[in-house]
Amino acid sequence: MSENHAMITAELVDLDLDRSADTKEAAARALAERMVALGRVTDLDGFLADVAAREAQMPTGLDGGIGIPHCRSAHVTEPTLAFGRSVRGIDFGAPDGPADLVFLIAAPTGADDAHLTILSSLARQLMNAEFTGALRAATEAEQTAALIRGDDVATAPPTADQREAEPQREADSQPEAEPQREAEPQQERPPADAPPAEGGTERFRIVAVTSCPTGIAHTYMAAEALESAAREAGVELTVETQGSAGFTRLDAETVERADAVIFAHDVPVRDKPRFAGKPTVDVGVKAGINRPAELIAEVREKAARGDLTAPAGPTPVDNAGDSGDSYATKLRVWLMSGVSYMVPFVAAGGLLIALGFAIGGWRIDKAPSVAEHFVWTDHTSWAALLFQTGGLAFAFLVPVLAGYIAYGMADRPGLVPGFVGGSVAVTIEAGFLGGLAAGLLAGAVVMGIQRLHVPAVLRGIMPVVVIPLVSAAVVGFLMFLVVGKPIASLQGALTDWLEGLSGANAVILGVILGLMMCFDLGGPLNKVAYAFAVGGLTHPTDGSLKVMAAVMAAGMVPPLAMALATTVRGRLFTRTERENGKAAWFLGASFITEGAIPFAAADPLRVIPASMAGGAVTGALSMAFDCTLRAPHGGAFVVPLIGRPLLYLLAIAVGVCVSTAVVVLLKSARRTPVAPGRDAADPTADASRVPAAV
Repeated sequence: MSENHAMITAELVDLDLDRSADTKEAAARALAERMVALGRVTDLDGFLADVAAREAQMPTGLDGGIGIPHCRSAHVTEPTLAFGRSVRGIDFGAPDGPADLVFLIAAPTGADDAHLTILSSLARQLMNAEFTGALRAATEAEQTAALIRGDDVATAPPTADQREAEPQREADSQPEAEPQREAEPQQERPPADAPPAEGGTERFRIVAVTSCPTGIAHTYMAAEALESAAREAGVELTVETQGSAGFTRLDAETVERADAVIFAHDVPVRDKPRFAGKPTVDVGVKAGINRPAELIAEVREKAARGDLTAPAGPTPVDNAGDSGDSYATKLRVWLMSGVSYMVPFVAAGGLLIALGFAIGGWRIDKAPSVAEHFVWTDHTSWAALLFQTGGLAFAFLVPVLAGYIAYGMADRPGLVPGFVGGSVAVTIEAGFLGGLAAGLLAGAVVMGIQRLHVPAVLRGIMPVVVIPLVSAAVVGFLMFLVVGKPIASLQGALTDWLEGLSGANAVILGVILGLMMCFDLGGPLNKVAYAFAVGGLTHPTDGSLKVMAAVMAAGMVPPLAMALATTVRGRLFTRTERENGKAAWFLGASFITEGAIPFAAADPLRVIPASMAGGAVTGALSMAFDCTLRAPHGGAFVVPLIGRPLLYLLAIAVGVCVSTAVVVLLKSARRTPVAPGRDAADPTADASRVPAAV
């Protein structure tokens, strides 16, 4: 590779980052500007928005004074690495404090494997105290770039202060020593790949999988940390890094011989069923970097106890984070798991039902079964076909919700009791609330069974026989005889309340639903409001149809408002945002609230309040106008299925105008004047503008 096209050159090194940056956003901008100057990045603001989006997924600060912001972006022309050093330190969210070494890694979409392999090599080097010490001691940009590239150059030795500080920083980043390890006599440990000692027992074997959202840095750093800790612990460990450069699958024999498994990941583990039936520790990737020795000790303890762990496949909550997450965080992810699987059934079934009503009239639900009576030339028969097919799809709504909440909690063994509990909820007319309760109960029961000590000979049949049998029986008992009937009574009271809504009460409910739909733009609150509305469609009443109309109308407002704002006041937005605005027209019209997320990620303090203001107005107007909706999705494309469609469109238009006015006003108030002919997308127009993460 020529010097001009090296991943890092002297021009990409800033040994005095304090001059231009005191926050992580400013640091990313300062280093990215060097990439722009070399033609490695084509759109500064677009690239920084991608960096901010990656940072929002998980902080990129690491123990040991390292910040490693990184992303894959369409605005990057070739894999590039920039390095900055800060004396004061910059907060990248690491547990041990600010980072003084900052690496900005930019990988283009579809980068070649060779470059990504180099990036992974750097990530492993960062776990080496000698390497980071040399970076802190370097005095010249060229010397630093050569060191990072791995060129064979002499590096300045650390100063006395740095030699004294480096061991302390390394000690601070290590977990406390385990008591039993302190008591062990000091002896030289064999290397990880050494055979067992003659006459001794076979060494403990662990297989591990590491991965992170971009697969560039944390994936390989976690692997290096785990391998180092395994050598210290005297165990045999083999790691499969599922990174951007692809991954080499662990040999089937290696997996079979393993005594335990460690997953350190923030994206679903690929081909997870390979590891079924082995004691497992499942954590986020940063835990693999920060406390590898604890993870090894924990998985060895699980294996000694014979704990049952049966990871049958990637679940929607594989990205839920460390096991130390709060219960509220876990609960939110479990509920989102169920809702995410429920939505396709809702969309398909609900739209088919709505089309059946549109073609066949409001009495199409009285038509005989099309299996017994179908006239090919009669439009009523076709309408009945649509309605009855949609009804069957819609009937899965509550069981799927319950089943996949349990799946999110307990993996595949949770499916059977979850679906059974959801079906019981339908049978006793406990509805949407019953489905939530059934899913949580099923997941809790399975998780409890999985924690039981089970003899090794029974582990193979636990996931396919014992767990489904016992958990389904327990959940059925609880839903039929204990919690189901009270929930059914509550569901009936809620239905009656919705049916009786009128006047001010209906408007207030519309405001609340509008605020929920627009607060997190497709996140948990948005999904709760949507699931509440859809749950009412299982037994549609006039009140539940009004709720569904208000929810969809409010959800269309944020992307449509951002699209309008970029059209009427384009200079307030970056070039990338204006391009996103063009797509937001269609996304908003299709009831895809997530179309506003790029705008909220770049400027949450202005975009989110503006979206909420417009959503609240639209929700209130929709309820006040008594608009109804039988279709749970579709946006503007299902207007013919809406009761009072002209007033419904008016409610959306008013909300869009309110959100647009508020966001333009807020952005205008903070915007610094620029010279005529300059554009807000020009990075020199307002150097203080840095994308923030929601």
